[in-house]
Amino acid sequence: MTQTTPTVLWNDSADPLELTQSMRWGCVGATCNPVIAYTTIKKHPEIWGPRIREIAERMPTAGEAEIGWQAVKDMTVEAAKLLEPIFEKYAGRNGRVSVQTNPRLHRNKDALVAQAVEFDALAKNIIVKIPATKTGIAAMEEATYRGVSINATVSFTVPQAVAVGEAIERALIRREAEGLDVTRMGPVVTIMGGRLDDWLKKVVTRDKLTIDPGYLEWAGVAALKRGYQVFTERGYRSRILSAAFRNHMQWSELIGGDLVVSPPFAWQQKFNSSGIEPVSRINKQVDSRILEALEKIPDFVRAFEVDGMTIEEFENFGSCSTTLRQFLAADADLDALVRDIIVPAP
Repeated sequence: MTQTTPTVLWNDSADPLELTQSMRWGCVGATCNPVIAYTTIKKHPEIWGPRIREIAERMPTAGEAEIGWQAVKDMTVEAAKLLEPIFEKYAGRNGRVSVQTNPRLHRNKDALVAQAVEFDALAKNIIVKIPATKTGIAAMEEATYRGVSINATVSFTVPQAVAVGEAIERALIRREAEGLDVTRMGPVVTIMGGRLDDWLKKVVTRDKLTIDPGYLEWAGVAALKRGYQVFTERGYRSRILSAAFRNHMQWSELIGGDLVVSPPFAWQQKFNSSGIEPVSRINKQVDSRILEALEKIPDFVRAFEVDGMTIEEFENFGSCSTTLRQFLAADADLDALVRDIIVPAP
């Protein structure tokens, strides 16, 4: 795929060990979020325990949250260094590492923008994740205007992706009008297809709807293909990114598109041994029978149609509120992990 199509691979983790191996498979970027960052730190206590204690000694007045976020920033800078040659090769379009804004700031546009600018300064090849809510999209537009490359997250639907694509275009046009450079910016717009699938499965159970369970595996794929089609038709300069993998189709059905697939390392291992031929399928439409069945689910229609939701409705869509809560919980878990390291139980 990475050698024969315009589709590129980003590793869904900034873990240096995973990223190094993924780069051998053609990976040209990395993504991260609070859950992934927490999991990486927890998985390698022999590495991060001493480092967190060192950060605490270096920052003697810092609390758990500040220490934890410094560890995340350190991890990000190290991953950025690994990807720097790729960043130069692609003139900023790839070779970036994502770092997500603090989920506790999700209601505060100015705080999100300020943190995006702070993270952007960590390395020249940073891309900053901000949630695709009404507040987050306003923050993304302002941060893009300030020269920050954005990766929209907490994003599951076509209307969210389109709203972000439009906001980024407005900001890029504004920069160009003022003579500011945009040539090395590399924005992407995530659609977390697997998390859309997760939500619709809950809806079907809740509402006692009868649908072929295999069809529910196609909802995220359908949204990703539709989002890519709209971005291509409208000429948006940001790219669609496929994340939150639940099945191989969230990779195989997107091959051939000028977009990013960002599976976790374990999924990359599965794909490499799957025997699935990496041929272009991006323009192959989802079977009409599957779409007709999915369209019986109101929340699929909201997710699939360009005008399926207003920007005010994004935050209360099931996938969005579920994921925001998970990210907030992961941030609290990171606080607790840091607390256990710097104030160990007797």
